[in-house]
Amino acid sequence: MEHRRADRKPTGGVKKTAKDTLSLPHIAEPISSGSITIGLVRPVGRVAVANDEANCLAMLKRRNGETLAQLLVRLDLAVGKAFTDDIFADEINPPAQEEYSYSHKRGVSTKKNGDTISSRR
Repeated sequence: MEHRRADRKPTGGVKKTAKDTLSLPHIAEPISSGSITIGLVRPVGRVAVANDEANCLAMLKRRNGETLAQLLVRLDLAVGKAFTDDIFADEINPPAQEEYSYSHKRGVSTKKNGDTISSRR
């Protein structure tokens, strides 16, 4: 079975001149010992993800109007923060928040998963 790409209009490209060079020093290591993924991931959208052999260093979501070069620069900066400050960027997964509902009983709250927590001892 032959697979062909659907005809589509080009969405843009990288125009490079002699003076246009990107300096991306931090993503060199994940490229050599891990992976860099840039592309469309459904249902999230367009993403850039950098991993080394043990950690996911950065997961960025492409912003409206952001060029590929701008996304790569943000990815490079995020990987640099992961290496130097142990700050791992994650724009894809929502932050985990524990949700509580308060019971009519005094001093008792219940997590959404059903666990009961008492403030009395």
